[in-house]
Amino acid sequence: MNYQHLQHTWVDFGQRITAFIDQLGLENLSLYCDHAALRVNDNHMAQLLADEFSQHGKIISNNIINGRPILIIKLTEPLVIGAMHIQCVELPFPSDKAYPVEGWEHVELVFPSQAQTCQVLAAELIEKAPQLADLIAGNDSENSDIKVKQSSPKGDNERLANPTIAFKANGICVKVHPHDIQKIV
Repeated sequence: MNYQHLQHTWVDFGQRITAFIDQLGLENLSLYCDHAALRVNDNHMAQLLADEFSQHGKIISNNIINGRPILIIKLTEPLVIGAMHIQCVELPFPSDKAYPVEGWEHVELVFPSQAQTCQVLAAELIEKAPQLADLIAGNDSENSDIKVKQSSPKGDNERLANPTIAFKANGICVKVHPHDIQKIV
């Protein structure tokens, strides 16, 4: 896997993400995507990708989160999915967990909020997208293939809490959080 391969797989990933956003009913909320994220299982590969992406942008954060380095790279030219222009790429170095598929894994959408906890964020999101209530509560048998995880990852030196709700299915994930990654780092 290299930068060229990721460019080649971007269109398919974007189509799958768009369909998932539509399935979740998030398309009409005017959310914007602040970053897309990769998954890699090898430290050497992660470093090669960091070097390649650095030729197409600038590393704006190199932080330890959950015991591993995670880079945020602000791109010179944004990635595009439909109307979304994505300025940043998240490149986590591997942890103990091996991912079944390496490459593009998720996008993160900004749902503007002052929420400091996942509980408050979930309540605000459900107010705007009530169709997500059962899914977030774990009571949606119609969408049982969609897994929901709530977390509050925070790196050293990050300025804001950024609670996150992740919706995952079929090897891709859409995460919703209140603050743009560039404000966090």
